[in-house]
Amino acid sequence: MRLLRTIEKLLPPPELLRLSGLGVDISESSIKYIGFRPSYTGFSHLSLHQYGEVDLGENVLLGGEIKDASKLVMALKEVKKKTGMRHMRLSLPEERVYVFETEVEGHLSDKEIRSQIEFRLEENVPLSPRDAYFDFQISATPNTTGHYQASVTVCAKEVVDGYFEACRQAGVKPLSFEVESAAIARAVLPKDEKGTRLLLDFGKTRTGLGIVHDNNLLYTSTIDIGGEDLSAALTRQIGQKTEAEFTKLKNDIGLAKSSSGVNPAESLLPIVSAIKDEMQTRIQYWNEKNLADRSISEVILCGGSVNLRGITTYFTETLGIETRLADVWQNAFDSKLVTPPIDRRHSYGYATAIGLALASFTTDT
Repeated sequence: MRLLRTIEKLLPPPELLRLSGLGVDISESSIKYIGFRPSYTGFSHLSLHQYGEVDLGENVLLGGEIKDASKLVMALKEVKKKTGMRHMRLSLPEERVYVFETEVEGHLSDKEIRSQIEFRLEENVPLSPRDAYFDFQISATPNTTGHYQASVTVCAKEVVDGYFEACRQAGVKPLSFEVESAAIARAVLPKDEKGTRLLLDFGKTRTGLGIVHDNNLLYTSTIDIGGEDLSAALTRQIGQKTEAEFTKLKNDIGLAKSSSGVNPAESLLPIVSAIKDEMQTRIQYWNEKNLADRSISEVILCGGSVNLRGITTYFTETLGIETRLADVWQNAFDSKLVTPPIDRRHSYGYATAIGLALASFTTDT
């Protein structure tokens, strides 16, 4: 296997044979996409080939449910036209996906493991096997009983089929569908990372949470608070401004004290505090349910709204857990040696798309 990987690096297969899919993150407001290709610079193993964003408009998606399929199809067609790529790896909405953990025996075949997990589905999610698609990831080492932990991701067939049909009508060939937190983990965590981390995706309309242990996604949840709520709070405080003006206030002053006439922290802090309370509830639940060696040791932030000044310090101090902004490029290239065309502030919003695109160049999918 090592020899084959070495040959592949020296003589990478043509794009058509590799089927390296465009990473496509579908949110309620837009579609962000990322495409990588092998790099020949010597500074990294991948280079950024395609990137961009297509606006979806309002009421196309709501809570992960497709409300206007025709507009989603049009947006996917636009992505295909801009990139020239038909093969895509697409995100599934966090709100419509279930994740649970179960034990399996080490000597079983993949087929036997799948059958065993299917039998346990209804014990763990509100879906019957005939109404669901599921996939699983097995831990690398056995537990104290000699069994292996399986992380299982489940989604209703009607949800996946809806996204698949939109792809079909757009002339897109989906290589995979994946929950957002799993894609984010692939982007922001080293492949052999050990320990337990909380990933927070602070988006425009909502905030996604994922708990990852030894690179396996074991928990996912959604908070109905996003960057729009920050702007709404500022509007109530200082009146109507452009989104660009609100973004500047959030990024330049944010939760810090201001000597100017405007102190945005007064209106922003209650919103961020509400997110912190939701995080704290989930952290306590997780830590009480699990052994000490699986306690959450770090919080990693990404998403288009994490540029709020002071947010990492606030979470570190109030949660008592070290919090940092994600390095979304680390598994593609070293951003100290390669300067990507997407600036750092905007890169946080591409974490899901980056992780989806990286799946074409890793062995975990």
